[in-house]
Amino acid sequence: MLYHLHELQQAMMTPIRFQADLMRSALQNPWNPLSHTQIGRTMGASAEMIERATRRFGRPEFGLSETEIDGKKVSVVEKTIVEKPFCRLLNFKRKTKRNDPRVLICAPMSGHYATLLRGTVRALLPHHDVYITDWEDARQVPQSEKFNLDTYITYLREFMSLLGPDTHLIAVCQPAVPVLAAVSLMATENDPNQPRSMTLMGGPIDTRVSKTTVTELAETRPLSWFENSVVYDVPFYYPGAFRKVYPGFLQLGGFMSMNLDKHVGKHMQFFQHLVNGDGDSAKAHKKFYNEYLAVMDIPAEFYLQTVETVFQKHLLPRGLMEWRDPHTDELMDVRPPDIQRTALLTVEGEKDDISARGQTTAAHEMCYSLSQRKQYHHFQLECGHYGIFNGRRWREGIMPAIRNFIRQQQPDVDPIPKKDLEKTPHVKAERYNRDSHGIAAVRRWLKEHSRENYRETTD
Repeated sequence: MLYHLHELQQAMMTPIRFQADLMRSALQNPWNPLSHTQIGRTMGASAEMIERATRRFGRPEFGLSETEIDGKKVSVVEKTIVEKPFCRLLNFKRKTKRNDPRVLICAPMSGHYATLLRGTVRALLPHHDVYITDWEDARQVPQSEKFNLDTYITYLREFMSLLGPDTHLIAVCQPAVPVLAAVSLMATENDPNQPRSMTLMGGPIDTRVSKTTVTELAETRPLSWFENSVVYDVPFYYPGAFRKVYPGFLQLGGFMSMNLDKHVGKHMQFFQHLVNGDGDSAKAHKKFYNEYLAVMDIPAEFYLQTVETVFQKHLLPRGLMEWRDPHTDELMDVRPPDIQRTALLTVEGEKDDISARGQTTAAHEMCYSLSQRKQYHHFQLECGHYGIFNGRRWREGIMPAIRNFIRQQQPDVDPIPKKDLEKTPHVKAERYNRDSHGIAAVRRWLKEHSRENYRETTD
């Protein structure tokens, strides 16, 4: 019923949005004398705020038509390599003869489209052959097509088999668990297409290590609460009619509420930028929120299985996770200790409030058969969750560390041009050290960090 009420509200707001957009166009037209007055700019800014508040933001485009290598522009063409009911495997084909490492970015299925990782792709493009999982909005997929966590893992295995053993995986946030599971299963079967490396970035490998608002919500509610409170049927007029989903607008509401003051402040600044005629700042705001406010529905089976497996029962770190082969219905144990060929890099941000410090590095504790020379960790100071894969700290600190790690595992590729290294020098990730990066070390750091925060608030 909530989904239908949301759709009804959107429909009722349509006339208001059209009127606001018409007023905005009139009042921001430079030929209109009012647009050059304080009252005219204020009214125009108000109209634009109303139009954006009532708009439904559609699926964005990647729009990456070129990159720059060694100071030269290189054309990029977006190609669909595989198309499955719930996912397209995209390749950003560069018109160059460079022999660069093949990278598969595993985008999260957590409410936002894969285009949220546009900055991730853009930074990797100059020196990597980039592929990405582009997940489909569940309301656009017929109900006959099933999708759960097991299906997600199956998709990843199929993509890795297609791309071959010289592939490097990068999992951003939520996919860290299915990526580790998929690589573990391939290692157990001694699959010849095991990837050369996997980079897990801000992922909930073991949420018992450190708590966040997200993990506490999942742990303090029974699974039935999620099923009854956040799962709804897709309305009849969509291709996925009557499919049970976790609606994107609910997921967005959850994201916004976690940092509500920050989002309200950003929108107040946006209003002021419009009034002051600061076009560049207003454009930057719209660019970010056009992406952030575009959301998709998540299949209920996948969502509920993820909540139970990852956040409630912690099956992977406890060594109890199983994968059901959708083709044979056979159950297989997920065994990270079987991984010996795929190098591991974990990345965490100091201020990540979604996957806090230690949740991702826990992967090293599970992959104890992996040689120490294949285990690395990168900790980025002053970096929140979004900053792990987008923004300045991603471009200048994290991406160069990943780039260097990947080339360490595959040295027989083309070197990075000197001109590019001058712009973004290599950053070396640390060798994973249990005494410095392990779970016990992280818990000591968290305890000391909480004491420092307490002292700061009481001083």
